Amino acid sequence: MTLAHTVVASPVGPLTLVARDGVLCGLFMNEQRHRPDELVFGHADRGPFADVEDQLEAYWAGDRTEFDVALDMDGTEFQRAVWAGLRDIPYGTTMSYGELARRVGRPKACRAVGLANGRNPIGIIVPCHRVIGSSGALTGYGGGLDRKRWLLEHERARTATSPLTTLSCSPPW
Repeated sequence: MTLAHTVVASPVGPLTLVARDGVLCGLFMNEQRHRPDELVFGHADRGPFADVEDQLEAYWAGDRTEFDVALDMDGTEFQRAVWAGLRDIPYGTTMSYGELARRVGRPKACRAVGLANGRNPIGIIVPCHRVIGSSGALTGYGGGLDRKRWLLEHERARTATSPLTTLSCSPPW
């Protein structure tokens, strides 16, 4: 197993990209909650990240709404189910923790969904910033609420709908 990393500039601050055997396994912000120790990021190497960097640049420019890079995400079966659910939240929309819990088949597991969301190792690309409280409030984000707000506003500014759409199949609680 070969680990490599690079640091790229972004509008939300430096991002550390980590690859395992050439596949993206981490995207971490500075001062991010649950950020692994840098000793586990491997050697510095920009090589495995060209496509990721291109897609991130297109996202920042407003030209990309979905990412299609290969991902290698370590986590429990439940965490991986939550992270897959995050990838189904469309660009420019939000979803409550309760709705995400329902969508992953665990309607009473809102807190567990929140914990799994917080452990997402590939922020932005796996859009945990699109999950909000049932009241519509911005709650919890490993990168900080200012970054979450910025990411949501960035996406909202580039969507056809002016107010940020919240996905919900049923009323909160």
